[in-house]
Amino acid sequence: MNDKSELIFGVRAVIEAIQAGKEIDKILVKKDIQSDLSKELFAALKGMLIPVQRVPVERINKITRKNHQGVVAFISSVTYQKTEDLVPFLFEEGKNPFFIMLDGVTDVRNFGAIARTCECAGVDAVIIPAKGSVTVNADAMKTSAGALHTLPVCREKSLKETLNYLKNSGFKIVAATEKGDYDYTAANYSGPLCIIMGAEDTGVSYENLALCDEWVKIPILGTIQSLNVSVAAGVLIYEALKQRNN
Repeated sequence: MNDKSELIFGVRAVIEAIQAGKEIDKILVKKDIQSDLSKELFAALKGMLIPVQRVPVERINKITRKNHQGVVAFISSVTYQKTEDLVPFLFEEGKNPFFIMLDGVTDVRNFGAIARTCECAGVDAVIIPAKGSVTVNADAMKTSAGALHTLPVCREKSLKETLNYLKNSGFKIVAATEKGDYDYTAANYSGPLCIIMGAEDTGVSYENLALCDEWVKIPILGTIQSLNVSVAAGVLIYEALKQRNN
C-alpha cells in the first residue's frame, strides 16, 4: 500500500495528531471500538472535517500489523485551503479567479490527472468535499506529476454552501453534464469562474446543479455515453482558457 509512510496508528497518537493540527485525510476505526480513549478520540474529532470510516478490524490489520488499537489515520500530502480565504486573496491580487470543483470524484488517478491539467492551465484551485470524495494521497501526488505540490486544494464541508458563497462573490458556475442545455463551446467563461465536474457514473448532484448558472455538454458521437472525467475536465478547462486569454 502506497500510504504506509503517511500513517499514524494507535488511539493516543491519532488524538495527538488531531490536536497538533496535522492535515488528516481520513481515519479508519474498527467497528466495535469501545474504549474510554476512543471516546476521547471522537470528542477530539467533533466539528472537524475529517472523514471517519468504521471498518472490520481485518482491514486495519492489512494496513499495519503494529499495535494500532483499532485506529489508523492517513496523513494528507498537502495542506488543505479554504475557498473563503482564497477568494479575497485572489481578488486583492487583481486576478480573475478560475476554480474547478469536483462533486463525488473518488478515483485518485483521475484526480491527479485533473490537478495536472489545472496546474498547466493556470487554474487557481481545485475544490473537493470533505466526504464522499477523493483524498490527496501518494497515488494522487504521483499522477499529478507534482502539480499538487503547488496547486491549492480546498476541502469543504458543504459544496452547496461553497457554491452559494462563490455566486455571492460574483462567480459564474458552469456544470458539465450530459443534461447540458448546449455545447460547451457556446458558454461564456470570461469572468470569475467555477466549473463543476461530477463522477462519471452519477454526474453532478441535483442540489448542486440547481445552483449552476449554465449546464454544458461535450458532444458524444460514439456508443460510450461519457468521457473519462479527467479528459472531460481537460476539454472544458482549455476552452475556458482560450476564451479568458482573448
